Amino acid sequence: MGKSFEHDAEILDAVRKKIEDEGDNHILSNIDTPITEDAFELSDDEKIIQIEKHFKEIMEVLGLDLTDDSLKGTPYRVAKMYVKEMFSGLNPDNKPPVSLFENKYEYDEMIVEKNITFYSNCEHHFVPIIGKAHIAYISSGNVIGLSKMHRIVNYYAKRPQVQERMTVQIFNELRKVLKTEDVGLVVDADHLCVSSRGIKDITSSTVTVELGGKFKDDKQWTKFLALIKTDK
Repeated sequence: MGKSFEHDAEILDAVRKKIEDEGDNHILSNIDTPITEDAFELSDDEKIIQIEKHFKEIMEVLGLDLTDDSLKGTPYRVAKMYVKEMFSGLNPDNKPPVSLFENKYEYDEMIVEKNITFYSNCEHHFVPIIGKAHIAYISSGNVIGLSKMHRIVNYYAKRPQVQERMTVQIFNELRKVLKTEDVGLVVDADHLCVSSRGIKDITSSTVTVELGGKFKDDKQWTKFLALIKTDK
């Protein structure tokens, strides 16, 4: 029994050391968000009940008095926020429907929707990522409602994320729904795991880019940057 416990402790120490050595490295092994096969067997209400119970235990371990009027409802509020808001993008049932409209004006220049605000959460520390996405595309005969681009961005943002993965997911979805390779995407975000802990750098931001089709041309890329007014 004693040897088994010591062996388990050694394994846990090795895992902790590996995590600490890796730090905040963004290890991206899969474009798809890593979820289990049984991720959607529980209903949202059942998930809220389970998370409420476990978050209550976390608060109690931290030494918080849950009989206090200000704290007693917190486990439920956090559970509901996780399932219904912050991580609602994990559930494919919440994927926004998208309709295309015929490009009757035969507009053949880029269409840009910039400064799409999103809120996500770093999957390494579960603290916020706050940023903006800038989208451009050239119509292949159809156009998309402007609000739908916002909904696509926020669907993929509302899950534990790595910014690189989120950028690829949004880009791939845009190419698919717009039925064109001519898509450009710039994501500029602040990571609270950088600004509020660890290095505590409040001045830096992270920029990720995906370009397809005509946007790989330097001329189109420069034009896109000028329209979104960013020098990154």
